[in-house]
Amino acid sequence: MSPHLSPRSTELRRRFAEEARSERPDLARLCLLLAAHADGSLDEAGMDAVQIELDELAGQLPFRPGGPRSWATALAELLGARRGFHGSSADYQRLESSLLHEVVRRRRGLPILLSVVWMEVARRAGAPVYGVALPGHFVVGFGTPPGHPDTAPEGASYGDPFQEQVLADPFGAGRVLTGPDAELLVAGATGAPLDPSMLRPAGPLEIVLRILNNIRAWAATRPERSDVSLWAVELSLLLPSHPARLRYERAQLLVQRADFLTGAAELEAYAQVVEAVDAAAAEEVLSQARAARAMLN
Repeated sequence: MSPHLSPRSTELRRRFAEEARSERPDLARLCLLLAAHADGSLDEAGMDAVQIELDELAGQLPFRPGGPRSWATALAELLGARRGFHGSSADYQRLESSLLHEVVRRRRGLPILLSVVWMEVARRAGAPVYGVALPGHFVVGFGTPPGHPDTAPEGASYGDPFQEQVLADPFGAGRVLTGPDAELLVAGATGAPLDPSMLRPAGPLEIVLRILNNIRAWAATRPERSDVSLWAVELSLLLPSHPARLRYERAQLLVQRADFLTGAAELEAYAQVVEAVDAAAAEEVLSQARAARAMLN
């Protein structure tokens, strides 16, 4: 991790890593610990307040309204119509759109963060809910996804309404998606047809990594926010499973932020990993490390 971290940042990262490696990672807690890195004013009381608000929203849902479609409709009515949670193109330009406490406060955010709100409220109310990481647009699923009968809620059996999968788009205030709607979302993002594998449930750590990827993408277009890029990549590295290339990205960021010695050492360590599969790429990384060390002179 970065040298000279504040005690607060060190403690937040310890808790983030501990939660990520727990048997059942808590999605809301991970999102709030992530948000606390971006917002120094988000303290323990603030994080607790978000959890309490999610609990209170869940308490406003009808008691077990029925099958997946009824749950999706109930969430859209509560969160979309009554509470005004939704997204717009302008939300992609704001870091706050990736921070759970700000999304709960503003009732605006990126598709994946609005989906976290939907999932956390629905889960607390007992709904058969999960995230669905469609390419380019995150949505929420209710019921049993194709090929995943083990995701049906306790007590559900084949032939009952829980055997249906219903998709909802929290970015669109919870609009229930038809099959063609989902196909259009995927085609618009990738140009390719919808594959059934895209409808599988996304786990908490997969969701958190995608949120951090979004933050890194936001910061990458803003060189003055390399601090955001750095903490986002460092939190990604704390997850049990992450792309190895993130180590290279971190080293580049350290050099960019004039921490030449640490950055060079990270580049050299990454080159050792790469050398076994691509000697030419490893030499290029070592060349970058030498250039970084030369900046010290």
